[in-house]
Amino acid sequence: MADQASDGGQEKTEEPTQKRLEKSKEDGEVPSSKELFVFSTLLTGFFLYIGIIPFIFSIIFEWSSLFQFSGETSLQDYVFNNLKAGYALMYWKAVLFALPLFVIVILTQMTMSGVINWSSSALNLKASRINPFSGLKRMFSMKALVEMLKAIGKVIFLLGAAVFVMFTQMDKLLTAPATHLVGGISRLGDVFLLLIIAFLLILAVMAMLDVSWQFYQHNKKLKMTLQEVKDESKQTDGSPEVKAKIRRMQMTAGSRAKQRREAMENVPSATAIITNPTHFAVALKYEVGTAGAPIILAMGRGYQAQEIISIGKDAGVTVFQNELLARALFFAGQIGEEIPTPLFTAVAAILGFIYRLNKGDAVDEPDVELPADMLFDENGKSIS
Repeated sequence: MADQASDGGQEKTEEPTQKRLEKSKEDGEVPSSKELFVFSTLLTGFFLYIGIIPFIFSIIFEWSSLFQFSGETSLQDYVFNNLKAGYALMYWKAVLFALPLFVIVILTQMTMSGVINWSSSALNLKASRINPFSGLKRMFSMKALVEMLKAIGKVIFLLGAAVFVMFTQMDKLLTAPATHLVGGISRLGDVFLLLIIAFLLILAVMAMLDVSWQFYQHNKKLKMTLQEVKDESKQTDGSPEVKAKIRRMQMTAGSRAKQRREAMENVPSATAIITNPTHFAVALKYEVGTAGAPIILAMGRGYQAQEIISIGKDAGVTVFQNELLARALFFAGQIGEEIPTPLFTAVAAILGFIYRLNKGDAVDEPDVELPADMLFDENGKSIS
């Protein structure tokens, strides 16, 4: 189990994560089967051969025409012209075979890995590739042993199939020279087809076994320890402590937002709204003759402050402008609680002024003073 242990001694028992799989594709590490490539290309060649059988004689005659000379021109001209035509004939016939084989190779790899993956990192020079000790380790590894057994098995089975086909078709092979040209070629073609079919059957079985083995080895190589899975989860989603802190902050922010929305419903019942005049707004409630200090019903800044002022005006609530007091109430107070003790005097003076103003008395606006520790700028910093 040493090959499945990490540096920390943990066994790689966890299936690879999606991130590990994507990283392996970026590095060019995807499952690939040589036996599947051999089978798919041979199968494609077999179908191409079946496709050209109706044209085989025309191809033979076209080839034989290159060796015919009429004597109308010099022999040297015939030789060069026929060489040129011969090269062109071989080139285009090779292209007709090469293009389908190239497409099949691409599709075969797509069958294995699900996508064509062009990875430049696979071409990078790595010290392990030129390290002789790493090379010796690869030579005597399980992978090398399996490749050697596959090669030996392939030779034995293919050679055995060839001997079997030749033995069963011996009569056709021995009588082929005794018949005419077309008949002899036809008999040899039949034997050749049987030989290819036998090879394909053997290679198909070997390809299926090799594909299963390659997927098993690839998955085994990418397996992770439990600690690696946890570390990757932390890198992707953050540590549990950070996520818990974020959730707490989200819950707190959500709770505050809900509290402020509910507070907006209480604005029409406020006694007064203190503003500065638009950036901050604090709605206060106080019933004359009751014990205790005024209560903060709602407060906000910016758009929310304008909303509080608008709701208050629609409900007939008196709006009083005092920049420093509005900031002090906003930064030092809490919704649903009494105003801070240092602000009692200032708020009492303003509420008294509003009370008498609402009764129709002619009163002057009070000049309130705040304690030094209750003076804030618009960002909540002390300006004392």
